[in-house]
Amino acid sequence: MSKITLSDAVLAPEILVVGLAIKEGTSKKLVIESGHLRLDTKTLLGALEDVGATGKTDEVIKLPGASTRLIVFTGLGKAKTHYPHETLRRASGAATRALAGNPSVSYSLPTPDLASLGAVAEGAALGAYSFDEFRGSTKADRKIPVASITIHTALANNKEAKALAKRALVIAQYTTLVRDLINMPPSHLTPASFVDIIKKAVTVAGGVSSHLKISVLDEKQLKAQGFGGITAVGQGSANPPRLLHVSYTPAKAKKKLVFVGKGITFDSGGLALKPAVGMEAMKSDMSGAAAVSAATLAIATLKLPIAIDAWAPLAENMVSDSATRPSDIITIYGGKTVEVLNPDAEGRLVLADALVKAAEVAGKGSASVVGIVDVATLTGAQVVALGTRTSAVMTNNEEFQSAFLAAAANSGEAFWPMPLPVELRASLDSPVADMANIGDRMGGMLVAGLFLKEFVSEDLPWVHLDIAGPAYNEGDAHGYTPVGGTGIALRSLVTLAQSSL
Repeated sequence: MSKITLSDAVLAPEILVVGLAIKEGTSKKLVIESGHLRLDTKTLLGALEDVGATGKTDEVIKLPGASTRLIVFTGLGKAKTHYPHETLRRASGAATRALAGNPSVSYSLPTPDLASLGAVAEGAALGAYSFDEFRGSTKADRKIPVASITIHTALANNKEAKALAKRALVIAQYTTLVRDLINMPPSHLTPASFVDIIKKAVTVAGGVSSHLKISVLDEKQLKAQGFGGITAVGQGSANPPRLLHVSYTPAKAKKKLVFVGKGITFDSGGLALKPAVGMEAMKSDMSGAAAVSAATLAIATLKLPIAIDAWAPLAENMVSDSATRPSDIITIYGGKTVEVLNPDAEGRLVLADALVKAAEVAGKGSASVVGIVDVATLTGAQVVALGTRTSAVMTNNEEFQSAFLAAAANSGEAFWPMPLPVELRASLDSPVADMANIGDRMGGMLVAGLFLKEFVSEDLPWVHLDIAGPAYNEGDAHGYTPVGGTGIALRSLVTLAQSSL
């Protein structure tokens, strides 16, 4: 795990990262953005032009330095008086990724305000990631992520700046937990082992002394208590399901947020078997559960005075003689019956159980419930609609959705609001049960949202996040985002908790 230091002192003679932008006009001109440091820009710009630097985002150029061993230019895109925080976040992250193998790196990017400083710190820390747990003979050849990050800024001695640097480390720490869980092979990440990993993380975060508690229902308890969705999805696997509950209850908390995360540790599609091509990515179908669990620990570590209830319904959707069959009818927790027309539309079944239970428990506390957020890699239709970098948001409460979208924008995560058209609801009708688990194929992401909406009361503000594409990066690494698990939604959830105080 990296450490972050703020400094306004003389540079260490190692590696310095600065920004590079392009000033557009009659003739495009490179601009070096080095924050409060003053550099010999004339000489450096000549060298940058010689190597064909463009200043585009995700570009990282390395040159020998004068006062430092190496000076690294990270692309900021178009030159601006004030750079968007996400631009700074991605630029610092891209540099950190490119500098793996170096133990320490200094950064001097534009930090005119505290938010800019926080973005640089966060991006740099998020870029310092690798997943090498299962490498054998090739592990020694891998470059170790940057361990020490120094940010040069005129705000170095500011108390709030130091708090933001600490926050950046916490965000990076728990984003790493999410990414590690997603990247872990299903042979090692089952519902039971997921619970064990979160239990250990709760202990490291301070456990009861940090106002954290954890409880788990096993397969027998789930069946006995009527959790028909989680039971039905998990009954075809040799690895039985679980329902994990992580709560954070600080003293005198007056408000509470409820998180629910889809936790399918591997999704074969069940008896609606998925094609072999691409099935390996289905180890990421528990990204929502990882995000809500880790976000709760991050909120506790930051000691935010807001209560959190996080629920992770965990199951492995497999093929066997005991797997749920198309046309089976199950009873969700709370009594609503569902005809399972497609066993591969399983995420909404486990979420339905958890949503009902989460609302039931939240209503018993003394803190007022701000709202409930579910996070799920729910539909392939999300990817078709919004691609692999923008997640979808659906809601029964526009005010709560607006609060979430503001938090997401502040955190740098891309979410886009989508409707829940009432006319699509009829496609979920079943002739033999209260409803079916699938409806119209066109608008499938919205139909899935409408299904979940059935399990949330109208008076409880609810936001549904479909993160199917952005949760797992199968393309090239970019900015602070690695290949594989990304950790999407964690930052937005933490920021939402802060903004809800």
